[in-house]
Amino acid sequence: MGDAVRQAGRETAAEAGTAPVAAPPWHRVAVLAALMLAAFTFNTAESLPIGLLELLADRLRVPVPTVGLLVTGYGLTVAVASVPLAHATRAVPRRHVLTGLLAALAVSSVVAAPAASYGVLLLARLLTALAQALFWAVAGPVAVGLFAPAVRGRVVGAISVAGSLALVFGVPAGTWLGWRHGWPAPVTVLAALGCVALLPVAVLLPTARPDREPAAYGTSPDARRFGTVLLAGTLSATGAFAGYTYLAAFLSEVSGCSPGAISVLFLAFGAACLVGVTLTGLLLDRCPQAALTTAVGTQAVGMLGLYAVGSVPVAAVAFLVLMGGALGPVFMATQHAMLHCAPSRTDLALAANSGLYNAGIAAGAALGGLVLASADVRAAFLVGGLLTTASCAVLLGSRLLPPAPRSAGRGRGRSADEGFPLR
Repeated sequence: MGDAVRQAGRETAAEAGTAPVAAPPWHRVAVLAALMLAAFTFNTAESLPIGLLELLADRLRVPVPTVGLLVTGYGLTVAVASVPLAHATRAVPRRHVLTGLLAALAVSSVVAAPAASYGVLLLARLLTALAQALFWAVAGPVAVGLFAPAVRGRVVGAISVAGSLALVFGVPAGTWLGWRHGWPAPVTVLAALGCVALLPVAVLLPTARPDREPAAYGTSPDARRFGTVLLAGTLSATGAFAGYTYLAAFLSEVSGCSPGAISVLFLAFGAACLVGVTLTGLLLDRCPQAALTTAVGTQAVGMLGLYAVGSVPVAAVAFLVLMGGALGPVFMATQHAMLHCAPSRTDLALAANSGLYNAGIAAGAALGGLVLASADVRAAFLVGGLLTTASCAVLLGSRLLPPAPRSAGRGRGRSADEGFPLR
């Protein structure tokens, strides 16, 4: 790998007109750690208002449902803006893009912290959402390009674990800090974390043409596989959030759990998600397609199991853990698939996957609400489980089709076995 890195460094130097400088391995680790911290911070910022709805409603003097739009609007912004932003910045060096995104995260958090009006806070949240929409499109190719292709799954897994920690630690800690010291406290911490993540990216990441990055194009371009993964991921997200959005109501009304027990079970759900992404990250490089199908299938079993026997507390906990252990790995596995099957640029493929996944989240929450209005909360998990089963059928059915012609899309950029030359 060392020869490949040195050769890549010579190519970059020829483009930039400078001599390459050997970089110690810790540079790569530092940049990856910065991207992991950014993933954690973005995901925490996205969901932080959920635990502080009443606090924000009192602070801004607006109804609680209006504050809830801060979360809904955030997700919809990510869904709509991902592909257009990725396309608009496709020629901008990733060092500049990521530095700008992390600066936007810090600035928007600084603006949101003292916000005393709903409009100011909403605008700050939308700026953060725009930054996150593009972050998930460019962070993956940059991160995997730092290391050998054989460990791409573990690199994607590392970033996913960091993102999942937001659910397990970031949002609960931010909620505690907010109720104890007020809304500005956790948001100020997010601004500080954004600045910490910004420094290694701004200093250590090279300025190179995006189409010359090691992971700029899919390693095995396949338009049919690309479409299959997008469809399966969207169906899975819609199904998952048709139920997950109303999980607290399910645990209270169907499983008979007390408010204290529900808080513990949400923590268990987040812990299962963290374990799931950790284990899946270890398997992605060996069996990427099986990892995705297994994650979707496990989610379907968890949701249908909750529908069938969720009234039995022990069974409810077991199937809840199954659902939680699959939720994070599904998105992680689809992101990893984009790096392989993208018909063209991986950043556009990742943006499409992230956008459709977030659209699925919004659609699932809306669908679950419609089901609740006409039936009960158990039916929401039935509908979600059936949609997830359909997602699994899409993945399994695609394997029965004859092999698709290999797409021609890898003609540009460095060879897949080269690492990213750091300065």
